[in-house]
Amino acid sequence: MIYLTLVYEFFKIGIFSFGGGYATIPFLYNISEVYGWYSIKELTNMVAIASITPGPVGINVATFAGLKTAGILGSALATVSEMLPSLFLVIIVSKILTKFHKNFFVKSLIETLKPISCALLLSVSIGLLKPQITDIKAMILLAVLLLISMKSKKSPLFYMLIAGCTGAVISFL
Repeated sequence: MIYLTLVYEFFKIGIFSFGGGYATIPFLYNISEVYGWYSIKELTNMVAIASITPGPVGINVATFAGLKTAGILGSALATVSEMLPSLFLVIIVSKILTKFHKNFFVKSLIETLKPISCALLLSVSIGLLKPQITDIKAMILLAVLLLISMKSKKSPLFYMLIAGCTGAVISFL
């Protein structure tokens, strides 16, 4: 039964998560609350690992979440279930957009989805940040990296590498 639920939930994520891999996080957050397959802390770790591993973040998180929930088969099912709607949707949308890409309503729909995706990401970011607030070292690291990133426009990979190395060192202290 858990496999069917995994397929259903991740297929649903694949259908409704517009805006890239990070747009899957609100859905994954909801799954953690509804099913309790993983904690918010584990979700935060999954997103962090998925962000620094090669490949799309949403797919990487689906793979980790499926593995955590139901082992290797769960991992494969979650990953494929999240990818299939995108495959079908891209094929259909590409056919439609080539015909209607200058249409006012199509442009309006796309422009409307952008702030909605941002609001969802902000909401979940706050939810993911709450468990970390008790860890003063993590909060100091976040503040320092945020300030540095505002002053210096380097690649996000640079900040992830610095955060990962610093976090590893701090965890031993």
